[in-house]
Amino acid sequence: MRAVVLDGPGPAEALVIRERAIPVPRPGQVLIRVRAFGLNRSELHTRLGLAEGVTFPRVPGIEAVGEVADSPGGEFRAGQKVVTLMGGMGRVFDGGYAEYTCVPARQVIPFESELPWSVIGAIPEMLQTAHGSLTIGLDIQPGQSLLIRGGTSSVGMAAAILAKRRGLTVLASTRDEAKREALASIGVDHVLIDDGDLAVVARRIVPGGVDAALELVGTPTLRDTLRHPSPRRRLLHRHALKPVDGYRFLSHRLHSAGCPAHLLHGRSRRPSWQRAPGIPAGSQRRHRNCSHRQGLYPR
Repeated sequence: MRAVVLDGPGPAEALVIRERAIPVPRPGQVLIRVRAFGLNRSELHTRLGLAEGVTFPRVPGIEAVGEVADSPGGEFRAGQKVVTLMGGMGRVFDGGYAEYTCVPARQVIPFESELPWSVIGAIPEMLQTAHGSLTIGLDIQPGQSLLIRGGTSSVGMAAAILAKRRGLTVLASTRDEAKREALASIGVDHVLIDDGDLAVVARRIVPGGVDAALELVGTPTLRDTLRHPSPRRRLLHRHALKPVDGYRFLSHRLHSAGCPAHLLHGRSRRPSWQRAPGIPAGSQRRHRNCSHRQGLYPR
């Protein structure tokens, strides 16, 4: 089979297509013929040496969709359409960047769909990120209000749809006036054009502050987003669209911003292959990816 292999952290050229043997599943594992897989920032982190728990050489990819090729334990039938994601894929064991992937049966999800594989391949991680952010991360409830910063991202739009289905009032932002209709068409109640200072506009709509805020842009807008939730409400900083190099937020800073929000966040650091000379590797390994806390499945 063909697979994308990463021998160690490095630039994009470190990703090489190679011929590898098709994995042989053991009982409790499932061999999947991969039809499509999504591209995620997580794989970028792996390539740059930012992800923890990775051993090399490694086939990246934290998700894949396809058909069951073999299930020795009988959990699934041959040819059944399935999704798999996370649970160590692309980090602890080889992931979805290949024609076949072998994963634990417990993280295989059967489904039926007439959508093309190219569409299905983009759904699993994006949808579970949105769902987990709203449920486990923010604990949204019917009748509440939600602000989505970065509303026209795939996660933002999925979160808006899921939130509307749960009976929330949704405010979502975009920096592009031309994308207003895209948000309105999926049911967003209030589309906000993001000029970097949304707090005043949002509080005109929800004077007491929104019940929850989902921050998808990153540190450039995080301070302003912290001004949105009402006291003792929740804010979730999730997979920043804007990359940052080395940032940290302390609880007293959140309170000093006027919002005692609950913040779950990741930390960014320099890639291991770009470390400055003389800096111990251990001092750089403080990156923590908290997405497993909000997701539906273990990472």
